[in-house]
Amino acid sequence: MKLKINSRFILWSIVLIIYTIFFCWYTNLKGPLSTEEIDYYVERLIENGSSPENIKNAKKFLTEDKGKDFYMFNMMDFSDSPPDLPETGPNASASDLMNHYMEYMFPELLSRACHPIFAGKMVFQALDLTGIENAELWDQGAIMRYRSRRDMLEISVNPIFSNRHDYKIGALDKTIAAPVEADIILVDFRFLLALILFSVASLIDLALFRKRV
Repeated sequence: MKLKINSRFILWSIVLIIYTIFFCWYTNLKGPLSTEEIDYYVERLIENGSSPENIKNAKKFLTEDKGKDFYMFNMMDFSDSPPDLPETGPNASASDLMNHYMEYMFPELLSRACHPIFAGKMVFQALDLTGIENAELWDQGAIMRYRSRRDMLEISVNPIFSNRHDYKIGALDKTIAAPVEADIILVDFRFLLALILFSVASLIDLALFRKRV
């Protein structure tokens, strides 16, 4: 009996440790950006040659940080005649340029618990459109989860990003990227992992430690 109690304790301790590690990695525990951090990121953007308008918007975005995760809502219309750029060469498609951009972005995003929530191709033109011109047609839509505004800026101030971002812009005729903080979200990976771990551990617990009649 003592062996079974100890084994059960070990099982649930492992589950708790795994979930705690994931939760601490997936959640922004550093809080909102400090004034010193904001000044640092703004300075880096200036060094990287960002326009005054972009710097102004970035500073406002960072100053209003509440320390929460957020979601970037993206709409993309791919170019039929993208420019010739050094790394993709002549006659490259818009997808080639975008893939070169994402080759940098995906490792940077995933290492910071940032990842796609949704991505897909448009199946029809916009059905409800008011107050904006030339926005009926799009090719793809996507939603990207960011752990924090700090993480987004860590990716953006890297000099490599400035170069790769040119490939994203070259791949697109038009795009919208708008940050949203969720009031309602039905799927959170923290809840999903907790459910999976609890279910698997419960099955193991029942199989190994249930009372035998």
